[in-house]
Amino acid sequence: MKSKILVFIQFFIIFLMLLPLGNEVKYIEIGTFFIVVGSIVGVLALVKNKIGNFNIRPDIKEGCFLITDGIYKYVRHPMYSSVLLMMLGIMFLYMHLFEVVLYTLLVIDLIVKMLYEENLWCDNSEEYIVYSKKTKRLIPYVF
Repeated sequence: MKSKILVFIQFFIIFLMLLPLGNEVKYIEIGTFFIVVGSIVGVLALVKNKIGNFNIRPDIKEGCFLITDGIYKYVRHPMYSSVLLMMLGIMFLYMHLFEVVLYTLLVIDLIVKMLYEENLWCDNSEEYIVYSKKTKRLIPYVF
């Protein structure tokens, strides 16, 4: 149930962030840059996933396997990185206090979701524990 709530919050925040609050688009170059980079990160993550291995919820799917190559060699959660980068771009496009607050809530939600998922993996996979010591969570070489 916790995973479903976290996913609902994530998509609800994204929905709210996509609603334009004004007529003027601001910082289009910066916003577009982050959206494009986030999209590339997301595509690189999806390319490494096999059909049936990907799960939008942080629960571990039956029969799934750990991916440790490609973009996953550098970050454990490239799809979360992708979402955060793209929504950072949206925040710059619609620069408004409401967008900043929503983005902050999205970051908090995804960190809670990520930590929940990592705890499940650590409880079920010695391989994940070893992998987590070699990689960063969201930003290569940083965090």
